[in-house]
Amino acid sequence: MLDVILLIVVIVVPAIVLHEVAHGFSAYLLGDPTAKNQGRLTLNPIKHVDPIGSIVVPGALFLAHYFGLTRSLMLFGWAKPVPVNFRNLRPQRLGMAVVALAGPLTNIALAFIFSKLYIWPVLSNASQICAWGVMLNLTLAVFNMMPIPPLDGSRVVTSILPMKLAYFYSRLEPFGIIIVILLLNFGMLGFLYPLIEQVGTWIGVQI
Repeated sequence: MLDVILLIVVIVVPAIVLHEVAHGFSAYLLGDPTAKNQGRLTLNPIKHVDPIGSIVVPGALFLAHYFGLTRSLMLFGWAKPVPVNFRNLRPQRLGMAVVALAGPLTNIALAFIFSKLYIWPVLSNASQICAWGVMLNLTLAVFNMMPIPPLDGSRVVTSILPMKLAYFYSRLEPFGIIIVILLLNFGMLGFLYPLIEQVGTWIGVQI
């Protein structure tokens, strides 16, 4: 139980909160104060809780596994997205890509930090926690770069598509979470693991 609490407090919460704050802060630097004005440039996790994505969906998935409805424990969820008015960004389309990339890059930076922490002798007792920090943050980074709206990867794709195609592509967003959940449930995201390993190699970590 202590390991679970440490995992949530030390790894999961910072990974998700800093990911969202990075989006909002990068948008602020590029001219959009929306997140700042709504008090979302904060490390207070309560401000980033989404009732559905942070509580209902992961809770339902846990109960489905607990009652034998799923073979493996598959937890999935999301924080409340930081609001960004892309029209305020300068440059606008490049700014959209920069804001989208800020979250995954923050997770990669956190993975790098954890990879350095768990080799320190003074932190040897916390090595497993740090290893979880590496894996979770790399997984979040790669997962969020999938080009499925509203994941961050879709924002990058939108920023480079011609305007008409970008419009039709963005209309997939209401169905994106359903698509992701179905892909997870049917085990169709195994291709992500080699990508996670590759990103780990880039930052000098063996997964």
